[in-house]
Amino acid sequence: MPLILDNPMAAAGDMQVDIGVDDLFGDAPLALQNRPPSKRLLLRLSELRSRGSCQGLAWSKTGSIASIAPDGRSLELRYIRADPKDATWGLSEPTTCTPWQNLAGGPIVHLAWAPTQGSELAIIDAVGRVLMVNFGTNVNTPSPAARSWDKDPLDDTNAVVGTYWLPSYPAHRGQANHLHAPAVKEGNNYNYEHSIVVSHPPYHPNPAKSAFFCITTVGLLKMFWAQNITSKIEESSLELESVTSSDDLITHAAMVSDTRVAMATSSKQLQVVQVVLNWGMPSQENMKGGLPQNQTLNPSLMGRPVAISTWLPGGPSESHLDAAMTRLSLLEFIPTTFDSASRTWHPPLVVTVRSFVPTPDTPYNQETQSVIDTWEVILNQDQTMHHAFENLGSRRNSTGSSPSVTQRLKRLDPIIVNKIIIGITVVRMGTVVCFSYSDGTVEYRDRITMNEVWTAPKLDRINSVHEAGFTHSGEPSCLQTAVSPTLFSLVQMCEDGKIKWHGVNYTLSDPASMDDAQYRGVIAALTMSTAQLAATQSNVDDILATARQFIGKERFAQDWVTEIVRMMRIAVDYSEEAHHDALVRNQLLQMCFSTLSHFGWNGNFQPRAFSGKMAMFALNLRNIVILITIASNGHMKERTPLDEPEVVDALATCCKWSIDLLCWITDSLFCLLDDQKFQDLLKQPSQYANMNPYLHSKNDISLHMVLSSPIRGLLSAVCRRMAHLHHVSQRAISYYEARNLSSDPNSRPSGSSLALHQAYRKMLGYTSSALVNVNDFEQLLGSLSKSIRQQYTESFGELGKRAAAEAVKKNPNAPKNIAEEAVKRAQSHCELTMLLAGSPPSTLAQVIHRFFTNDLTAFRAQCDPASLFFANYDILEVDDDPKLLTSRKQRGVRVDLFKRVEITPKKKTTGAAGEDMVVPWRRCVRCASVMEDEATMKPELKFVLSQQRNCSCGGRLALLGKDELNE
Repeated sequence: MPLILDNPMAAAGDMQVDIGVDDLFGDAPLALQNRPPSKRLLLRLSELRSRGSCQGLAWSKTGSIASIAPDGRSLELRYIRADPKDATWGLSEPTTCTPWQNLAGGPIVHLAWAPTQGSELAIIDAVGRVLMVNFGTNVNTPSPAARSWDKDPLDDTNAVVGTYWLPSYPAHRGQANHLHAPAVKEGNNYNYEHSIVVSHPPYHPNPAKSAFFCITTVGLLKMFWAQNITSKIEESSLELESVTSSDDLITHAAMVSDTRVAMATSSKQLQVVQVVLNWGMPSQENMKGGLPQNQTLNPSLMGRPVAISTWLPGGPSESHLDAAMTRLSLLEFIPTTFDSASRTWHPPLVVTVRSFVPTPDTPYNQETQSVIDTWEVILNQDQTMHHAFENLGSRRNSTGSSPSVTQRLKRLDPIIVNKIIIGITVVRMGTVVCFSYSDGTVEYRDRITMNEVWTAPKLDRINSVHEAGFTHSGEPSCLQTAVSPTLFSLVQMCEDGKIKWHGVNYTLSDPASMDDAQYRGVIAALTMSTAQLAATQSNVDDILATARQFIGKERFAQDWVTEIVRMMRIAVDYSEEAHHDALVRNQLLQMCFSTLSHFGWNGNFQPRAFSGKMAMFALNLRNIVILITIASNGHMKERTPLDEPEVVDALATCCKWSIDLLCWITDSLFCLLDDQKFQDLLKQPSQYANMNPYLHSKNDISLHMVLSSPIRGLLSAVCRRMAHLHHVSQRAISYYEARNLSSDPNSRPSGSSLALHQAYRKMLGYTSSALVNVNDFEQLLGSLSKSIRQQYTESFGELGKRAAAEAVKKNPNAPKNIAEEAVKRAQSHCELTMLLAGSPPSTLAQVIHRFFTNDLTAFRAQCDPASLFFANYDILEVDDDPKLLTSRKQRGVRVDLFKRVEITPKKKTTGAAGEDMVVPWRRCVRCASVMEDEATMKPELKFVLSQQRNCSCGGRLALLGKDELNE
């Protein structure tokens, strides 16, 4: 039989071969069996169906990641941290803890983090007992339980099926939060639209606290709240539903910020109940100056049903599997929101998920499927009464009342996906809903339309990091997912029980070869997200982890910080600031310093980059100023922190560190004064542009530190506080010496007084024997500040006049402060450039020349340059010499973040048996700074350390295990 191809009459273009795949296997199409679901996934789905609140993996806004251990009898705490060796980010090893004495109520089933900075964690067991702990000190170690569950009843009817934390008090007045999005591209720059997201009351009257709600299977609403005076956790309750049979048991429940509760029952009913919370006190609008400290809270709860429906499919089946999907797995309640585009309010939304997993023994080809059902909680139109009834009422001399406004559940079109949904998270202040799937993926949907968002790059209008070219890549099989509050990463509980962390990766191009548009888009996305988190005081560590992908790009950190300063209008010009309070309280500037410090750090015992070294010193100076201020102004009953020897001893070593820094800066400036090449660059105007590259080549930051007004201000603030401690030490020593000379034996100092005397003598020894006089150094800074202010006035005065003239020319009614604003912008630009280690502006060339020629030369005559040159500056950890760094690494020496003394992993003898115990350390998750964590300390020292909740860079502190001390 000849082949068709052998036919010369069949041209290539005319020949068609159409052989169906079905013909190869008969009439029936080929049925490919789906991969059978694992037993662990089936078990997880069963848990979701039987108990609404069974979240065993949760991520707090302050960075703690809590998970229930596989056996359900303990907690595992993790956090993402920069590796001390090379600064790469990763997930920490778990810290196991059991902050309870017994588990009489069965295994742990649910975890819920509070939205406050105190990092409260609610832990719930199988019978609904609630334990509450706080993570305010260490990110991985809880404080003693704020609420114990030992007195809670052991009753299965109290099993919790829904939980909710009241939102934290809005950062802005008017009950609104600002969403710094989207970033809209205009030319080569991005402008950031500031939309408003309304926050709904009620809130806890104390802005630093929240309240925790939970709903039980029998419809009991419990509220756990902190009393204002004692901070004791108390409980209030309300019966939402009277359950009389097993068919009426509640399986899932959720709550929204206006305290409406949605509940799903075993009988397939969906009910909404309105709860009214009254704190039993004057309204917050009438409380001027905040909540009084002696105000007692006495809350009450009232509720009434407002809408009811069924969550069974009605009418034609939306899915061919609906008949097999009779049980809910997830329920979420989304509050009402205001659409700024259409200027309309959108009603609350109830979201449910029903999932179907094919059984492995079925002969049919069934597909995995999840159905997302949504209901709007809407108000019915006002019902009007027929005029005949109105007339009837008037004839009977009765006054008719208008019918009350009712609510109903309006079911919307379902959404069907061929995956198993394992979690729902409302993100971005309630404007976006995140769905987590068992295949490790996440999906974001618009809260109003429920359409997918952030699915593709969109560099002209960036709403999230995903539209700038970043994507998630999680594990292919997982049981639970917790999305970071930043949306920059997620943690997953895999089917093998392991917890894994995945950050977003840039996939639009190679970070090393990205074009200008892509580069600017990345900067805009990071800036937008950082600003949003800064407004809510959330942790930004995974943003820093994401940004390290671009550390190879020259000046990436500087460009990012520049955009943050521009977008958030952060004050960086303190050339006119005489008082340092505003500078120290500028937390946004601290965030900028932290970013620069992190990018300039490549691991312990590695040289720091120029801008990173500057930022590191600025952060430490700010921290010391805060500690000295707290110790000097704090009061605890009849004592102050300065009455405690351990506090004074710690402040003495802080003074020693600060004096060493002043000496090191002075010595570095003297070296520049003797550096002929530097002097030639400074004296020749044509070579001035080469001065900054020369300083960078030497990694010498001393000139930039005294030129930058924020850092110069911090140096001046430290000088003033050291002078204050010097005078306090003199008075204290005079007092104790007078008591020693007294003839009355009862007036002589005791053991604790002797220790305090010795601590003050130690402090006075540091402040009085410094190689650089603190007062003289502050005068040197003051003289330089005055010269810079005068030069700014002379240089930018004409600029301001021209700007004002041009404005009046365009608009005769232009504001009168245009000239002043133009001068401020020019000064801020110069200050930001120097803060980011850029070249000092040419307008300051003469100032710098006079500083070296006159002021610094005169100051040198008052010092001993040789002693400064040969002094030991190890405590500053500023050496860049590889040999010195290697030697320091071999010795394992670090500097305590709080006490500013060198420490090494060591043991101490304690206890009646004289056993050896390792002194625990705390380490910053962001910059790897360390400090000793003394288990027993006096109240005054605890008071000062309580302000040390975070590292000087703003990162959280984690308690290290024995194996981590030598990292």
